[in-house]
Amino acid sequence: MNQYNDKKSIGISGLAAYVPPYRVWLEDWCDWTDNQWPKIREVVGRSFRVRGPDQSVYTMAATAVMRLIEQYDVDPTRIKFLGLGTESSTDNSAGAIIVKGMVDRALEARGKPPIARSCEVPEFKHACLGGVYGMKGAIRHLALDGAGGQAIVVCADIAEYARGSSGEPTQGAGAVAMLLEENPTLAIVDLPASGSASDYRIMDFRKPMSRFCGQDRSQTHQVQDFPVFNGKYSTTCYIDETLHALHDMYEKRNLNPADYMRSLKTVFLHRPYRRMPETGWAVSYLFAMSHGNAEDRAELASYCYEANIEPEKLAAEMLSKPQVSALADPERVQFEAFPLTMAVLRVFRESRHYRREILDKLALGSDSMLDLGNLYTAALPAWMAAGFEQALDEGSLSVGEEVLTLGYGSGDAAEVIPFFMAEGWREATAAIGFGDVMQFAVDLDRDQYVALHDGRRANNLDYVPQNEFVIDYVGKHAERHFSDLGIEYYRYVG
Repeated sequence: MNQYNDKKSIGISGLAAYVPPYRVWLEDWCDWTDNQWPKIREVVGRSFRVRGPDQSVYTMAATAVMRLIEQYDVDPTRIKFLGLGTESSTDNSAGAIIVKGMVDRALEARGKPPIARSCEVPEFKHACLGGVYGMKGAIRHLALDGAGGQAIVVCADIAEYARGSSGEPTQGAGAVAMLLEENPTLAIVDLPASGSASDYRIMDFRKPMSRFCGQDRSQTHQVQDFPVFNGKYSTTCYIDETLHALHDMYEKRNLNPADYMRSLKTVFLHRPYRRMPETGWAVSYLFAMSHGNAEDRAELASYCYEANIEPEKLAAEMLSKPQVSALADPERVQFEAFPLTMAVLRVFRESRHYRREILDKLALGSDSMLDLGNLYTAALPAWMAAGFEQALDEGSLSVGEEVLTLGYGSGDAAEVIPFFMAEGWREATAAIGFGDVMQFAVDLDRDQYVALHDGRRANNLDYVPQNEFVIDYVGKHAERHFSDLGIEYYRYVG
């Protein structure tokens, strides 16, 4: 295990989550929209969560932070770094300080001290990768000028897509907060052994501010944040960036890709929907086989023959360096940078190796994720929380075992980071409570879903907030002597 070259280990000691109670079953959604449930179930999942009319990315983030502090009995005065990873923030000036202010007031109302005044409060934005960048920033802080303190990084997002779009069934909302410190009790994060990749991809998944212009917020506090995206192109970007980040890690650690991938038992990848991490890890496995020994190459060749593809042509494609950004052209029909690989993948999915090398390694927590939808920055830590809890129930992880994680930010960047399970991971996992968070839900009918999705208040919602933050009201003053137009004011409901 790499312990920062005999320096102090730094990592995660706790996780806490918040998801809105409002749930849409995808089987119901298929009936409402004339979509095919068997296909949606196989590719996407079972259900997703929708934010409520008095919720925002800040209310969810602050609720997750409050839960983290309470569940792990954190001394707020030791927190010297509070980072917010999100792509759903609605204030272009303030970031994590909003969350800090909300939490401070709630703590003081409970007779507890606020978070340290000397706490840094950055916001990290890069699509779904912002939370991972926040975690890396927190670890670097703890390794340098923040040594001896604690850090919290909260990943919070609202994934919304226009009704009728291909992204609609992959929606979701929620937040996960992480407690980081020296000598962690849950998992050591090995940054020196991680791999990075980035490349500008133009229009894979974007959120230009022009989408906000002219929105009516008279009925609720919601700002609708539908992205500009291109599905098939997004898959290509995900695969290519994953491959580059893995390659960077292989070189840093002098690893044999095939041997390394087979040695792992558990992997967590960014999960916008069910099929995407399976595809990313499976393609990475095929690439690893192409650089393996004779037996590895023979296995890969068997898939090629079944797909009627010459192994030499596949090898040439895998050695090529496609310019993925060149595929961002509306005149193109083909958005795949590796068409032969994708054809071989379809054969590989039917093989006995696919279950052992792909699905089994993605198994921990995967069933819970079928009912969560896409959480953008919070998708990866949510999967980890669910996976650690399942591992605790099954006894399927051990102290010192490596768990590989991959964070991804649409089109442009990826981070592959190895985690090593710490001595106290069982006790730390027992406090996560992710299963409890997922248990409570208010199922929406079609009219309620449409209303909440479209920024209106839904009728007959049987839910009273408890132990969470809500938007109390939004400022409307625009006078010369005082202006708070558009500023959200929050309240903690105990």
